[in-house]
Amino acid sequence: MFATDFAQQPIETFFPEDMFHPRHYVAVRKPVMEAGTLPNWCYTSERFYRREVERIFMKVWNFVDRVDRIPNPGDYFTFDYVGVPVIIMRGKDGVVRAFSNSCRHRGSRLVEGEGNCKAIRCPYHGWTYATEGNLLVAAEMEDALGFDKSKLGLVPIRLETWGGFIFINFDNDAISLREYLGDLVDNTEAYNLDDLVCVRRNAVELPINWKLFFENFAEQYHIPYLHGGSLNRQKRQMHPPEDTHGQYEALYVKHPGSRMLLMGDTGFPPIEGINGRAAEGTFYPSLYPSTSIGMCIDGMWWVRTDPLGPHKSRLTIGFCFPRRTAARADFDDVIQRYYKRMDAVFPEDTAACELQQRGLMSPFHRAGRIGRLEILVHRINNWVLDRVIGNQA
Repeated sequence: MFATDFAQQPIETFFPEDMFHPRHYVAVRKPVMEAGTLPNWCYTSERFYRREVERIFMKVWNFVDRVDRIPNPGDYFTFDYVGVPVIIMRGKDGVVRAFSNSCRHRGSRLVEGEGNCKAIRCPYHGWTYATEGNLLVAAEMEDALGFDKSKLGLVPIRLETWGGFIFINFDNDAISLREYLGDLVDNTEAYNLDDLVCVRRNAVELPINWKLFFENFAEQYHIPYLHGGSLNRQKRQMHPPEDTHGQYEALYVKHPGSRMLLMGDTGFPPIEGINGRAAEGTFYPSLYPSTSIGMCIDGMWWVRTDPLGPHKSRLTIGFCFPRRTAARADFDDVIQRYYKRMDAVFPEDTAACELQQRGLMSPFHRAGRIGRLEILVHRINNWVLDRVIGNQA
C-alpha cells in the first residue's frame, strides 16, 4: 500500500475491533516507572470518544464557569456541553440554576449566547418560562385536556457551586460536588476563592483531543524544552505530586513571587489573609475530568477544556483576582503584565498539543513510556481507563 493510500482510509480502520478489552492497556496499568502511554486510539477514535462522553462527562461534575459571570437576577449564558444544550441562569430569587435549553412544547432551542431577561420566551410558539424555570404562559393550550403548567417547567440539570466555581452534573444519582472534590476544598481555603472575580475570559477551538492539554498542564517534563524562551528563568526541579483525596491531582511548587507573572515583573499585592504554604508558592490542581487551575499568592487562572469530538476541543482560560484588586485605580495597567505571561506561554502549550495530535493520527504510531516527570499523566490515563474500560483492566 502506498503512503498516499493511508490518507484515504478512516483512522478507525487501523484500530482493533476489541479496543475496549483490558489486554490493550496492560502497559498503562503498570506502576508508573514501568508504565506505557495510552494507545493512540484513545485520542483519535470516535468510538473511544463516545464511550468517554457516556461514562465520564455524562456522569461526573463538570466545571462550566464562575458565578460572577451572572451577578444579577435574570443574567444567563448558554453553551453546548458534549452535545447537550444548557442554560445557566440566576433567577429573580438570586439562585443560580441550570436547565436544558429546550422548550417543553416541541423542543425548540430557547435562547442563544448570554444576556439578561425577565422571562424566557420560546421563539417558536411563545411558551414563556420564569427565570426559576417554571412555565408561565402557554398560549392557545386552554382546551388541551389534562394540561398542567406546573408539570411543564424547564428540565433542570444538577448544579452546585464551590468557591465561586459553577459545576453541572447530568447524572441525578451522582455523589454531591463536595464529596467529588474531597480534600480540595480544605486545601484551597487560604485563597478565599469566593471573593475572586474573573476579569478576562478567552476561548479558542483547537484540533486536539481534550486529554492532551489536561495532561500537558499536569506534567513538568516539557517546561525546559517548550518554554525555554518564556519560563527559562524559573528554577527547574522535580516536584513530587500531592497526596490527594478527591477527584483531582495536584502539584505544589514553593518559590518567591507570583507564577502569574514572568520573572522580573511586579504585580498586585497578595490575596488578603493568605497564609501557610499558599503564601509561599503556587498550587496546581488538575480537577477531573478536564479543568486545570493555577492558584497563586495574588490570584488564579483556570483553563476549562471542553471536548468537541475526538479531534477537537474548546479551551477557555479565565483570570481571577480579589474584588479589592480588581477595583484598584492601577488595575488596567498592572493586569497587562499578567496577560503578557499567559499570552506568551499558552500558545506554546497549545502548539505542542496540536503537533502531538497530528502525530497520534499516524497509523504507525506505537505507545511510548512514562517517565518520572509524568507521574500525573500516568494517574490521569488510569483515571480515564477506570471509567472507560473498567477497573478490572
